[in-house]
Amino acid sequence: MYEASLPAWTYSDPRFFERERAAIFRLAWHIMGHASEVPHAGDYITLDILGERVVTVRDAQGTLRSFHNVCRHRAARLVSQARGHCGARLVCPYHAWTYGLDGRVAGVPSWQGFEDLDRSAYSLHPVEQEIFRGFIFVRFAPGLPSVAQMMAPYTHELEPYALEKLVPQGRVTLRPRPVNWKNVADNYADGLHIGVAHPGLTRLFGTSYRIEARDWVDKMSGDVQAVPSTNWSERAYQRLLPALTEVPADCRRRWAYYKLWPNVAFDVYPDQVDFMQFIPVSPTETLIREIAYVLPGANREMRAARYLNWRINRQVNVEDTVLIEGVQGGMASSCYTTGPLSPKEVCLRAFADRMRALIPEARHERPPSASSQSHDSPVSGGHSKMER
Repeated sequence: MYEASLPAWTYSDPRFFERERAAIFRLAWHIMGHASEVPHAGDYITLDILGERVVTVRDAQGTLRSFHNVCRHRAARLVSQARGHCGARLVCPYHAWTYGLDGRVAGVPSWQGFEDLDRSAYSLHPVEQEIFRGFIFVRFAPGLPSVAQMMAPYTHELEPYALEKLVPQGRVTLRPRPVNWKNVADNYADGLHIGVAHPGLTRLFGTSYRIEARDWVDKMSGDVQAVPSTNWSERAYQRLLPALTEVPADCRRRWAYYKLWPNVAFDVYPDQVDFMQFIPVSPTETLIREIAYVLPGANREMRAARYLNWRINRQVNVEDTVLIEGVQGGMASSCYTTGPLSPKEVCLRAFADRMRALIPEARHERPPSASSQSHDSPVSGGHSKMER
């Protein structure tokens, strides 16, 4: 018997979405950006996710610190830009309370009547932070292993790309999608649709595309073929790959994708590294947050390769957008509950198993209230090995 996919109702149910907030995203590592985006004292980056606001700032000693982006006086947002410079102080725009770059209260206007305030009790609340290969991660509650431990199966594969030396190419892009975040995550790790729905990737990879699932990270990868593509952008990109000497020869034709549980993905190319973050907004809305990072000092060939990479993946994104929106619509159909997962769909099976282990309601084909009334049985094949 084939294991079943997650039931359709979990892709739109408000109560299940609230369970995900508590059981998954409160414990998850969320990517802020790269250390190179905050090179100087007073530089900062921000992230808003599921009602939480975070600011990461570099202090005068060069240390990166992450705090809740919330003033301790009346909860105002301290800084509102995605990326900027605050000088030597974080200043609340509401009542002008100021904080040092270490989070301690530096000043309260004298006319506000707080002469006896114990300032030490009102420092900014810190957020747990980890820096992995130059990338800054935060989380709101402990529970998962460290990012380094989660990524450990593939750390050696990342060595040639000098991730710590990357710098941003442009700024963060936000792409709203009218779908549940799991539909984005499912599509990212789905290997069966590549040869059906992505003709460009099929021309590039041939039959080399492969997927694998580890405890906390999935890997998808393909090798760009030497046989010239019939598409000019792809053909030009193929010709440039041997000249990309910034990475070893055995990496110049490899495209690798790593998805860190639950919603952070890294696209690792010979010419650049992108991250994608699937930010849940509501049961049927997701914000895809993404940016590209590159090694500084690129020559003409590298700049051309990055442009062609963008052209190729722009089309892939168009194709994926149509796919995930179509699936989200199909999830609402009364005829669909779950579907069978092939033994080849290892990433989707691992994802579904973990979801069911963390939120047992996901084992039911119908929402719990409906299933209890109609005595629906749990989804066939829905028990995770982690539960046994």
